[in-house]
Amino acid sequence: MTNTIQTHDVNSEWLKRNYPCFSACPVNTEAGRYVNLIAQGRFEEAYAVARRPNPFASICGRICSAPCEDVCRRGELDEPISIRALKRFVTERFGVESLIDTRKMKESLLPQIEPKNKKVAIIGSGPAGMSAAHDLVLNGYDVTVFEAADVAGGMLLLGIPEYRLPRELVSMEINAILNMGVELQLRSVLGRDFSLKDLKMNGYEAVFIAIGAHKSRELNIEGVQFDGVLRGVDFLLNINLGYKVDLGDKVIVIGGGNVALDVARTAARQEPVEEVASNITEALDVARSAIRFGARDVHLVCLESRDEMPASDIEIEEALEENIHIHSSRGPQRIVGKNGVATGLETLVCSSVFDETGKFNPQFEAGSNEIIEADSIILAIGQSSELKFLSPKDGIEVTPRNTIKVDRETLETTKPGVFAGGDVAFGPRIAIEAVADGRKAAASINIYLGGKSHEVEKLQINVLDTFDFTQYEDFETTHRQKIPVLDIDRRIGIAQVELGYDEETAIREAKRCLRCWVNTEFSGTEKYGSECILCGGCVDICPENCIELTRFHRFDFDEGMKEIFEESSGNFILGESPDNPFELGSVMIKDETICIRCGLCAKRCPTDCIRMESFDIIKEFSIV
Repeated sequence: MTNTIQTHDVNSEWLKRNYPCFSACPVNTEAGRYVNLIAQGRFEEAYAVARRPNPFASICGRICSAPCEDVCRRGELDEPISIRALKRFVTERFGVESLIDTRKMKESLLPQIEPKNKKVAIIGSGPAGMSAAHDLVLNGYDVTVFEAADVAGGMLLLGIPEYRLPRELVSMEINAILNMGVELQLRSVLGRDFSLKDLKMNGYEAVFIAIGAHKSRELNIEGVQFDGVLRGVDFLLNINLGYKVDLGDKVIVIGGGNVALDVARTAARQEPVEEVASNITEALDVARSAIRFGARDVHLVCLESRDEMPASDIEIEEALEENIHIHSSRGPQRIVGKNGVATGLETLVCSSVFDETGKFNPQFEAGSNEIIEADSIILAIGQSSELKFLSPKDGIEVTPRNTIKVDRETLETTKPGVFAGGDVAFGPRIAIEAVADGRKAAASINIYLGGKSHEVEKLQINVLDTFDFTQYEDFETTHRQKIPVLDIDRRIGIAQVELGYDEETAIREAKRCLRCWVNTEFSGTEKYGSECILCGGCVDICPENCIELTRFHRFDFDEGMKEIFEESSGNFILGESPDNPFELGSVMIKDETICIRCGLCAKRCPTDCIRMESFDIIKEFSIV
C-alpha cells in the first residue's frame, strides 16, 4: 500500500544523489526500474522501460560502456549490478532481435501525430543521425537520411567488430526506424553529390549533420609512410565490409583503448586463406580485431600504464586471454623498415602521460629504446571528422579540434537551421552519448521549426507501508553473476564472445539491486510520530552501520544551519541548555552511499519516526 504525498519538478542534483544510474545515463534510462522488473519476472515491462528513451536499446545491450554501472550504489557494497547485460537479456526477448512487428512500434511509442509537412535532412546514419530521425518522424516531420556509404549504420556497422555487435542486429535496429517512415538515400556524399545550399533549395527547412569521425589520426614519427603501416579505422572498415586484409604473422597495434584491442583480436583470429580518451577507445578495438583476422603474434603498444588504461577491464582481460602482448608505458619512437617496407617499431619507456596540470604531455626515458619486430603496424590513436565539404560561404564555424562548433544546449551550429551532434561535434565518444545528441538535436529542430513538443519529468514521492516493504532473500550476499562467454578455442572469425544471461541468472542478478529510489525518511510529523525518544534502536539494528545518533557539539554549524535546525524541531532533537541549546542537542546522521534499503530501521522504530519512501519519475509529453 502506498500514499502519494507530493509531486514536484525533477531536480538534477537531487536525482544524482538519489537515483545515480538514471542521472549517469546520457538518455536518462531508468536502469533501476527495468532491473527491478526483471527481478520480478516482468520482462516485457522491463523492455518497455529500457526502450522508451533509447531507439538503440538492443545495440546498447551489447556494446554500451555502461556509465550507469560506474555509479551504481551496489558497487559501494561489492560490485555494481550488471545493468548492460540485463538490458541485453530483455531486448533479446522483446527487442528487434525478437522479430517483433516493427510496424506497430510507432503507434506504441506515441499517439498518432498529424503530419507537419516540413522536411528535415539528416546527414549520416549512425546512432546520432538515426536517433534524431526516430524522434523527428514521431513528431510528424518528413525526414530524409543521407548516407555516404553503401550501408546504413555508420561506425556501428563499419567500426565495431562483428564479434561484439552482429551486423544483422544493427540492420534490424536501423530498419525498425526506417519502417516508421524515414527515407534513406545511400551513396550520397555531402560536398560531392549535394551541398547544404542544395538541401535548402530542395525544401529542407532544417539540417542535422551527424557524419561521425571516420578519419584516422596520423602519427608524426619517422617511417609512417612505409608499406605495411595501416590506419585503425581503415582496417576495421575493410574487415567489416568483408575484405581480406593481409597482415602477416606479426602485428603491432599502437594505442591503448578498446578499438585497439578489437583490431588486435580481430587480426589474430582471421582464419587462414574529449581527444586523449578517443585515442584510447580506438586502440583497444584495433588490437582485438587484429588477433581475430590474420595475425599469429599480436603486440599492443600504449603510453598508459596498465592501471591507467581507460579501456574496460573486461576488454583487456579478454585480450590477454587471447595471447595479445600488451606493452604498457611505452611510446612509439620510429617505425623501422627495409626497402620501404615496415619491419618493426622502436619504442621508448613512457614515464608519464600527463603533466602536473593534467594536459596530455608524454615524457620518455632516454636510452630505453627497444625494437619490436612486425610484418604490419596499425595506428589506432584516434579518429577525426572529414570536414572538406564545408566552405566559408556555409557560415559554419569549426573548432581548433576539427569539430563543428555547436551550442551545447541546442546543438545548433553558427548557421541558423543547421545542427550538428555526435562525433563530428564532440569528437569520438560512446554510442549512447551519440544517441543522446540525436534526441537533443531532434527536440531543438522541432522548436526551431515552430513546434513546442517537450517532455517534462516530475517526481512523485510515495510513502510505503513499512511492514510490507521487503528486499529479496539473500540480496545482500549474492555476488555479481558472471556473463557467460565463448570458450577461448572457439573465438575465431566473427564468433561472438559474450553469450548473455539465461532467465534464471538474469533474475538472480537483478535481485541484487538495492532499489536506490527507495529511501528512509526520518520524520517528526504528527502523522508519523511526534518525537524521537533517542532509543538508538535504528542504530543498533542497521546491518551496514550507516546510521549514527550523536551530539550537536561534535559539529561546527553556521548560523544559517542553526536556524534550519531550530525551525525543524520535529526532525532535530534540541537540548535544554539556556546558554547553548546545540551543546546538548542530538542529530541523526545517515550515510546514503552504503545504505542497502533493508527497511529494518523503520520497522524497529517504536514511535514511527522513520518511514520508507519511494519516488516515481512521471513523464508528461505534450505536442503542439
